[in-house]
Amino acid sequence: MVSNPKVVCLGGGHGLAATLAAMRTLTAEVTAVVTVADNGGSSGRLRAEFNSLPPGDLRMALAALCADDEWGRSWAEIMQYRFTSSGQMDNHAVGNLLLTALWDRDHDPVKGLERVGQLLKVVGRVLPMALEPLDIEGKFTNRDQIKVVRGQIEVAAATGKVSDLRLIPDKPKATPQVLSALNEADWITIGPGSWLSSVMPHFLLAQQAEQICGSKARKIMIFNLPDKSTSDEYAGFSLEAHLQLVLDHVPNLNIDVALIDKSLDGKESGFVDLVAKCGGKVMSFDLADAKQNFHHDREKLSTAFAHIFG
Repeated sequence: MVSNPKVVCLGGGHGLAATLAAMRTLTAEVTAVVTVADNGGSSGRLRAEFNSLPPGDLRMALAALCADDEWGRSWAEIMQYRFTSSGQMDNHAVGNLLLTALWDRDHDPVKGLERVGQLLKVVGRVLPMALEPLDIEGKFTNRDQIKVVRGQIEVAAATGKVSDLRLIPDKPKATPQVLSALNEADWITIGPGSWLSSVMPHFLLAQQAEQICGSKARKIMIFNLPDKSTSDEYAGFSLEAHLQLVLDHVPNLNIDVALIDKSLDGKESGFVDLVAKCGGKVMSFDLADAKQNFHHDREKLSTAFAHIFG
């Protein structure tokens, strides 16, 4: 394994946080690239009031990369703390408020993230995929009826087969620091996470998708665990369908490793063939958290990454 490889991790939400917590044990050269289309909860309320980036997924990424000492862990815990009240502060996370305050004062999202990163003594850095808040719009077909849905929360709740996804505004600009990080990376990881709203946006932003495809970095696509509850967006669709949706939007994407949980191994020959067409191979490991088996275990992910890097 190359010492301290440069790794760019693409995603959002809990899936990206798990990847980052695992990756930080293997290298200090970690760059998290986070989606900025969230329009629900505390993030959605702050976004609407201040016309700012939604801070929630960025906050989670910072907390995942915090220093592994008393200072870092205590500040990460504070950042994740949510108020409980009967008023307007209910459910706001402290980290969301801090990030929004810095952005409102300095009008520089990257600088604000760096300031909070310094406070938490993070390993690596956290960047937004764009410097303006975005919306995701999807076209869903259900029993021959076509419905267009806009907004991350709305897209996540939609049912049917998705035939088209796009970002609003049209052709947003990618964050310059993200393009540089992708160009310099040794490895790029994609996922896991909500496939339509945390994974796909990274391929819908044309500048970023072009840089991903053109990067010499080796690429790992981390697929979601089986979701027996079918509560997650795009749950119930096959691994092949997940990858095909990406290729429908970025047909020239090459990947080196499709990382799946061992419970899914050998169940989809079509998926193995599709991965091979992308230039890669399927690798399976025990990845599920013992208590929450729909979430990836951070230590198990770390072991898998170490094996792949080695």
